[in-house]
Amino acid sequence: MSKPVIAVVGRPNVGKSTFFNKIVGKRIAIVEDTPGVTRDRIYAESEWRNIPFALIDTGGIEPDTNDIILSQMREQAQVAMDMADVIMFMTDGREGLTSADREVASMLMRTGKKVILIVNKIDTPKLPDDFYDFYELGLGEPIPISAANMLNFGDILDIAVENFPKDANEDDDDRIDIAVIGKPNVGKSSLVNAIIGENRVIVSPVAGTTRDSIDTPFERNGQKYNLIDTAGIRRKSKVNEDIERFSVIRAVAAIERCDVCLLMIDATEGITEQDKKIAGVAHEAGKGIVVVVNKWDLVEKETNTMRDFQRDIEREMAFMSYAPSVFISVKEKQRLQNVIAMAEYVAQNRAMRVPTGQLNSLISDATMMKQPPSDKGKRLKIYYVTQVGVKPPLFSFKINSRPLMHFSYARYLENRIREGFGFEGTSLKFVFREKGEKEE
Repeated sequence: MSKPVIAVVGRPNVGKSTFFNKIVGKRIAIVEDTPGVTRDRIYAESEWRNIPFALIDTGGIEPDTNDIILSQMREQAQVAMDMADVIMFMTDGREGLTSADREVASMLMRTGKKVILIVNKIDTPKLPDDFYDFYELGLGEPIPISAANMLNFGDILDIAVENFPKDANEDDDDRIDIAVIGKPNVGKSSLVNAIIGENRVIVSPVAGTTRDSIDTPFERNGQKYNLIDTAGIRRKSKVNEDIERFSVIRAVAAIERCDVCLLMIDATEGITEQDKKIAGVAHEAGKGIVVVVNKWDLVEKETNTMRDFQRDIEREMAFMSYAPSVFISVKEKQRLQNVIAMAEYVAQNRAMRVPTGQLNSLISDATMMKQPPSDKGKRLKIYYVTQVGVKPPLFSFKINSRPLMHFSYARYLENRIREGFGFEGTSLKFVFREKGEKEE
């Protein structure tokens, strides 16, 4: 299912993070244990009028000089133009209109996408005298808001929803959408070309050649696929944190649109923090994941080289231990046939349904093998389990007490379900409801 994407663009300190946290409905912690984009507070899922969407805060590191601020804003705007369905351009109502705002506005006007001009920090009904200067940007009527007080949030979300693509959140059951994700220069475009068998994507050894996400539909053995080559970055800056941040942001939109992610890793570099961040996005979005280790031909081999690398993956990305790995060389065309076969297998697992009787029998056996946790003489009881959704598989547990369902026991039950039914390559989602509690 493809969720529409809203990108929030604006200068540092205009209130993007506050706005982001209020829309999401919770403060996104920067101490999250699971690697992923949420640790950087730049990505989350939310909904308005029962329509889900992805929200992205494009704000990066706050630079020291005005020149760097303007340069960074241009990059934010470019990212938003490339991958967002709706762009929210946030300005500062206390500081007033700036030259940087004007330059970015001129870029956004040329996108052809809906741009909502937001003037933040308007905390009283009386508008400041310079508020009307924002009409000069040519982006339509500026909307005054207060991110701190959630003033006029409904108005801007109404506008955003009305401008979502008509096919947003629709599912094509016949086609498998596969996003090729990973940091720049790991061979994403080359893999797409090798799979398709023709040069439909520009390939270059320079990191960041691909700027837009490029869709390549094809059919094999009667199965329809769509390969999404995710955008890289076009940035000469040496600020590594910015480079990593923007490449992660660019991957988000493609991840939202896909069923299965091919997470490409450079075998010569090993597993990097950026690899883990991008993997975290796919994991948190509930997508199918196949780890594709590229450039395997360049690695010096010993007896257990592949096994050791696989163990590194399992250790560094323990949060998605369910994801299978494929070791390939795009350049030498080694094991490429395994990539699409594995993606199809994972897509099937992500759409699999388990019969309720078999599921409850397995959970009953699991609780007998390992007694549920207890506290102050009260023990967890699991009355009933049913699978209520797919893509990703979603399981609803009726229990006597939600606080007694410890994280470690939920993980134990997940492992038992995986042992019994498979689900390789996809995350599993659990909801726990107490007896008598209504379904949402």
